[in-house]
Amino acid sequence: MPAVPATSENLDRAAALLRGGGVVAFPTETVYGLGANAFDARAVARIFEIKARPAFDPLIVHLSDEAMLERVAQDVPPAARALIQTFWPGPLTIVLNKRAMVPDLVTAGLATVAVRMPAHPIARALIERAGTPIAAPSANPFGYLSPTQAAHVERMLDDRVDCIIDGGSTEHGVESTIVMLEPRPALLRHGAIPVEAIEASIGPLARELSDEARPLAPGRLSAHYAPHTPIRIIGDAARVPESERHGAALLAFRSPAAGYLDARVLSAAGDLREAASHLFEYLHELDASGAVRIDAERVPMDGIGIAIMDRLQRAGSR
Repeated sequence: MPAVPATSENLDRAAALLRGGGVVAFPTETVYGLGANAFDARAVARIFEIKARPAFDPLIVHLSDEAMLERVAQDVPPAARALIQTFWPGPLTIVLNKRAMVPDLVTAGLATVAVRMPAHPIARALIERAGTPIAAPSANPFGYLSPTQAAHVERMLDDRVDCIIDGGSTEHGVESTIVMLEPRPALLRHGAIPVEAIEASIGPLARELSDEARPLAPGRLSAHYAPHTPIRIIGDAARVPESERHGAALLAFRSPAAGYLDARVLSAAGDLREAASHLFEYLHELDASGAVRIDAERVPMDGIGIAIMDRLQRAGSR
């Protein structure tokens, strides 16, 4: 299905589709989401069907304002209010106790619901026009690279969705950071907001170990965010023997290396935010290059660099 521009008319049409049980792909500041009315279990089931997503993996519910939060969360503790005041709208997801009207399919049967208020104006406008919270994972087949452009959604999901809203390339290029606050504040997923910024607001966060049998949040499986082409994480590409470069592609951090079939540079300036914004875009391109392998250089484990390496390590685990 061809994407349509984010005109007022198209947003009204997409909102009507959502109210009627449809599934709509739309841009956020992180990646493109695949959305359905969070209170419509039948519509949410279509998300799982389209993505071939396992029912044990919970979804994030997207909100347009704090009033909408009261419709899905049973209580909002003071620490959550502090995070909301500091980071919303923005790429932070908070796990809270859910209200009974949120279908169990959205939360994978958990008593909690993951919520965030996106900063992207198109996402906010769509949710507001739909008049309902929108459950939305990334708009891609389960376990594959996240989409950062409408063209990625078109190629991966085609006519399985009812509408694709084109909002250009996403700003951050990696998913939201996810935290839970009870029974103790903990980091569930590295993302676009560095954990240090969150800890500066509410204090130390525990690091929760992954539970693949019953994850508390999306993106916690050891193998995830993966292209079809195998990924190998490397140090300096210049040190890779030339015989190993033939037929392979390179995802470089700051500079390319000769001898590869194809190459992309995340940030010539070494800017980690720029690197994150290009991560999935360039992996999509290298995955289509015909390479037998993608060599991905490590980036510094600092700030959002931790989220970049989290995605690369999960992609390389497939």
